[in-house]
Amino acid sequence: MGMLALASLGSLHTASAEAGDVDNIRLWAAPDHSRLVFDLSSPVDAEVFQLDNPSRLVIDLSDAQLKDDPSSLNLSGSAISSVRTGVRDGTGLRVVLELNRPIEPRHFSLAPNDQYGDRLVVDLEYPGESAVEDPIDPIEKMIREQEIAAQRAKTEAVAEGRAPEAAAAATPVDPAKPHPKRDIIIAVDAGHGGEDPGATGPSGTREKDVVLQMADRLAKMINQTPGFKAVMIRDGDYYVGLRQRTLIAREQKADFFVSIHADAFRSPRPYGSSVFALSQSGATSETAKWLAATENRSDLIGGVDGNLSLDDKDQVLRGVLLDLTMTATLNDSLAIGGDVLERIGQVNHLHKSRVEQAGFVVLKSPDIPSLLVETGFISNPEEERNLRNGAYQERMMSAVFSGVRAHFERNPPPASLLAWQRDHGSSGNATASGEYRIQAGDTLSGIAQRHGVSLSQLRQANELASDSIRVGQVLRIPSS
Repeated sequence: MGMLALASLGSLHTASAEAGDVDNIRLWAAPDHSRLVFDLSSPVDAEVFQLDNPSRLVIDLSDAQLKDDPSSLNLSGSAISSVRTGVRDGTGLRVVLELNRPIEPRHFSLAPNDQYGDRLVVDLEYPGESAVEDPIDPIEKMIREQEIAAQRAKTEAVAEGRAPEAAAAATPVDPAKPHPKRDIIIAVDAGHGGEDPGATGPSGTREKDVVLQMADRLAKMINQTPGFKAVMIRDGDYYVGLRQRTLIAREQKADFFVSIHADAFRSPRPYGSSVFALSQSGATSETAKWLAATENRSDLIGGVDGNLSLDDKDQVLRGVLLDLTMTATLNDSLAIGGDVLERIGQVNHLHKSRVEQAGFVVLKSPDIPSLLVETGFISNPEEERNLRNGAYQERMMSAVFSGVRAHFERNPPPASLLAWQRDHGSSGNATASGEYRIQAGDTLSGIAQRHGVSLSQLRQANELASDSIRVGQVLRIPSS
């Protein structure tokens, strides 16, 4: 989902023009929305409204004129089928977007910054659509929610001065079931994107491009490893808000969040990789912010499913609950950060020899351990070349995942495949004698052939009505 844009015609604009010229139109398509950006020579008043039969979105700009033909705009992957423009009331511009799916529009203006001038942003949001292309399996999500609920009960017990074991004893016990062997869910966040290119190297390399390449490599490594699943926060060239990134991770019930970036400085001299966790002051300020936000009070401890209500808790207890959660999350972040830093130090020089801490917004989820990895200084010519190099990207992401994996192998979530393997002394795709966990690319016939059993025997042993299987599913392998 790369950036789609009209060629910029800013050079055609003259300073004497009184109307608000639309110098350029840019479009990005994401899984849950399309974003249209109008680059303006000066601020303009805009009115945006929808029409039906056929479905259209109308954008009226007062005292404005378009400096190019929008028919060259590439609309693939967006909610827009075609774009028409015309003059309105003599001096205004009307832009009509023919729509191919239901949308909920919103628009806002942006003042000039270091990269752009005045802009009008029009977002076409898709109601009910997921922000990620491949959301986690509903069963995996349910298992993760059960784990979150159990952790909440323990946290509340500690905050109220009760033993955590009492909370576990009070939790209803379901009849014995097969071990879930769920995947550990890693949220992979490529920094910047879309209209935000991030830092730019001396040779013009854009941070948003190289970090997306690395995030894609990391996600592939994760998905090829039994017991792990990656959720890409963005998988194309579009922007995701900083708070939205952590929200997506929480909606997908992530066990861990890692944000990939490339550092920059005014001078080309600094070099090296860094790992950041949330600072203690950042955690403290975030705790205060959550406690002050009434709409978040039912959502303080883990997840965004709204199952937890703290309406019966006083303000002091709310603070204790959130502080306990943030402290545990920060401790896990620092532990994982140490594992990651040790390994990336074997790939590149380290800018700092320990995990640094800062108040980055993307690290502020109260219940998901989170790290931000600066893979190198894109402002350094040598490191810019490295960041563009596929072999370097592969080694760097392998080091990141190796550190994350080492932590979870030592501390696997109770319902995870890794916990089951630890308890049964097994590893790899074969989850136990007589069982197999399905990987990407597997077919039922291929599994049967590899294990020396017939397809019908495999179907019968697993009570399968068809040959349809899913990644992560555990099959019982009958004796041949």
